[in-house]
Amino acid sequence: MNGLSPEIIASTRANLGIPDQRLPKSVAIIMDGNGRWAQQRGMPRVAGHATGALSVRKIVTEAARLDLKSLTLFGFSVQNWNRPADEIDALMHLYAQYLESEREMVMSHNIRMRHIGNRDGLPQSVLDEIDISEKMSSTNTGMYLCLALNYGGRAEITNAVRKIAKQAVDGDIAIDDINDDTITGSLYTAGVPDPDLVVRTSGELRVSNFLLWQISYAELYVTETLWPDFDETEFHKALTAFSERNRRFGGLNDDDDANSK
Repeated sequence: MNGLSPEIIASTRANLGIPDQRLPKSVAIIMDGNGRWAQQRGMPRVAGHATGALSVRKIVTEAARLDLKSLTLFGFSVQNWNRPADEIDALMHLYAQYLESEREMVMSHNIRMRHIGNRDGLPQSVLDEIDISEKMSSTNTGMYLCLALNYGGRAEITNAVRKIAKQAVDGDIAIDDINDDTITGSLYTAGVPDPDLVVRTSGELRVSNFLLWQISYAELYVTETLWPDFDETEFHKALTAFSERNRRFGGLNDDDDANSK
């Protein structure tokens, strides 16, 4: 574990120009538009995914340099199994390759890797690389990097309910003691801060079954930029937009009216 020096973090934040108290602590990104990016250039869809992997490296590195608490990337949903088999195979190969190739970066930036999603159905090659990366980075103390692979928000909540129900049946928890913290602690993201900001690329206006519990009060930012073109400058635009938001969490400011949510 090396980690980034306080000087590097301070310099990166200073260059961004956002006061620390206005910077999101945790960010989640729906990485969309790889296929369209490739098709616009007359290339196979897998070329878009390969180029998108380069954007992942840029954003992960920048997020770590900004000393965010967590970055969650939506890479493959439970619905994505409906895609053509050759595209899925290529994606899985890219995921395994990414996990292996980025370990040096993960360790040098003191990043803690987490897979969130269902392990069932993922190729053994991907699972092996996930396990190695998670174990290797488990003693790191910096930013959580959560990769959502074979992930669905409803499935995550369903899984949490089953775990809690079993605890209740076994007598380990009383029904009246079940609360928000019980559910939060039973999700794939247990121990990881909830996102303050959700970014969606490619202009689509939906959350796509992503972190349904965790993003209940997150700010949403949508950009027309396709994921392979999403770089540090685009990331900074999202962070700047967040810094200009007025977050109420259901309360009111002095100049708000009673209809504000």
